[in-house]
Amino acid sequence: MPGETNISELLKGMNPKLNKGEYVFSTVRDLNIINRNDTLCEFKEKDGTTVIIDRKKADELQLKYTYVASWITLMIHSSLEAVGLTAQFSTELAKNYISCNIIAGYYHDHIFVDKKDADKAIQVLKELAKKHS
Repeated sequence: MPGETNISELLKGMNPKLNKGEYVFSTVRDLNIINRNDTLCEFKEKDGTTVIIDRKKADELQLKYTYVASWITLMIHSSLEAVGLTAQFSTELAKNYISCNIIAGYYHDHIFVDKKDADKAIQVLKELAKKHS
């Protein structure tokens, strides 16, 4: 199934879910120091590989980080070709002074927000979805 592309349906059906745990973004030059099963996400950049990893595991590995995040998953199966979803929810979060870092997975969009803003972000996203119901 290819995923939803209709912006109204996407917004209405976002159903944001706060995942358990605390997550950090770190960068490593050598991925061999990390068990790949421990990373949530990896992105290769010229300067190193950014990893998103559970905070406890990062601490065990003595990885440096400056940002502790909560992970929110939008439960609707969004198409990678959908237009406007990221713009809509990131704008709403910004209006509420919540920064967000977004990862598009094949099935769902994932939003990382500062740990202190997690509950407020869920509320903002639910309100946005309600406006489109």
